[in-house]
Amino acid sequence: MRNSRNLNMDRVAVVASAQTELRPRWSGAQHVDLISAVVASVFKGTGLSIDDVDFVIDSGSDVLDGRSISNCGFLGAMGAHHKEESRVEEDGLWAALYGTTKIAAGGAQVGLIIAYSKPSESDVNLFYSSQCEPFYQRPVGFDHRAASGIQAQRYLAQHGRTPADLARITAKRWSDAARHGRVQIASLPGESDVLSSANVAAPLRALMMARPVDGAVAVLLASEEIARRTQRKPVWITGMGASTDRHSFAARKAGALEACEVAARSAYARAGWDKPGASIAEVSASSAVSELMVLESLGLAVPGRGMDLLNGSGNTAINLSGGALPADPIMATGLVRLSEAVRQLTCPDIYGLESPSSAIVHGAGGVGMQAHCVMTLEI
Repeated sequence: MRNSRNLNMDRVAVVASAQTELRPRWSGAQHVDLISAVVASVFKGTGLSIDDVDFVIDSGSDVLDGRSISNCGFLGAMGAHHKEESRVEEDGLWAALYGTTKIAAGGAQVGLIIAYSKPSESDVNLFYSSQCEPFYQRPVGFDHRAASGIQAQRYLAQHGRTPADLARITAKRWSDAARHGRVQIASLPGESDVLSSANVAAPLRALMMARPVDGAVAVLLASEEIARRTQRKPVWITGMGASTDRHSFAARKAGALEACEVAARSAYARAGWDKPGASIAEVSASSAVSELMVLESLGLAVPGRGMDLLNGSGNTAINLSGGALPADPIMATGLVRLSEAVRQLTCPDIYGLESPSSAIVHGAGGVGMQAHCVMTLEI
C-alpha cells in the first residue's frame, strides 16, 4: 500500500472522539446541550482535560442555526472561554483538516474539533438553494435535490444501473446503521419500501436521499508527543486533501466528481500510498448514487462498479456505521465519519473486523457535492 517516499508531516493523532445519537429531531435538547454532551465525553479515558486544549475549532452553519455568528452563543458549551477559537462554515472534516495542519505546523499541541447541526429546526431545501448560482439556477428552484436527480440519471444511463440497485444500497446502509446503534431508527426500510417512497427527483425516491438528522460530534487531536502520553491508542492522520468543483453545476464534468478525485489523490500522496488499499472507508453522500460515485472517485472501485463493493468485493469495509444515507447531520457528517472510522480502528470487534490498520475518511459539502475533503488514517 505504501511506497518508499515518506510524505508525512509531523505526526498528528486522533486520541479520542465522542458523538451524540443521531436523531431526526432532538426535541428535548438545544444546540448547546448537544455540544456540551460531546465536549464532556471526549476527554474521558484520555488523561487530558479542557485545560490542556490549545484551540477549539467548530463547524456549523449560521443559515441552519438561523442567526449570524451563531457560534458566539456556544463558546461556553465548547469550552472555548479564554482560548483561541475558529469557525469553519463547512463540513466538520474541514475543521479537522484545519486543526491537524495547525498542530503539524507546530502552532499547538492539543486541539478540540466540534461539529453540530439541528436541521430539524430549519428548511434544508432553502439552506441548499441559498448556495446555488443566484441569477440562473436559484430563481428556477434548482437545489440539491435537482442536482442529485441529474447525477442519478446520468449515472444510471452511463453504467446500466437501475433504481433497484439504488434501493439495495439504501436498505443495506439503514441496516448497518441499525446494527451499530448510533442512529435513531423507528422502522427499518426494506428495498420495496425504498422503491415505493415518494418521488423526489427522478429517478431518486425520498429514501434514496440522505436523511437530515440532529446531532453533535467532537474529536480530540494531539501532537505525537502528547498522543503517546494519553491512555488511549492514538490513530494517526497520515494524509489529507481537499478540493472544490465549479460553482455552476452545469459547468461541472457530467457523471463525475472531479473534486473528490483530486482530494483523494492529494491525501494518498501525502500518506505515501501507492493505491487506496485501506481496511476501512467511511464516506459521505447526499444520495445513494453519490455514495457510489464517491467510492469510485476514491479509487475503491472502477467507474460504474461501485455496487460490487456491496457484495464484499475488495478488501475495504465500506460504511459499517451506515454512512450518511440514514443519518446526515449536515455540517457534521464528515466529522462523524472520522469519529466512526477511529472507533472501528480502535474497537474492531464491535464491527466484526480483524486487525484493521488503515482507513479512508471522506466529507463533502455544497449543492451536488461540490466540495470534498479526504483523510487517511493509520494505527
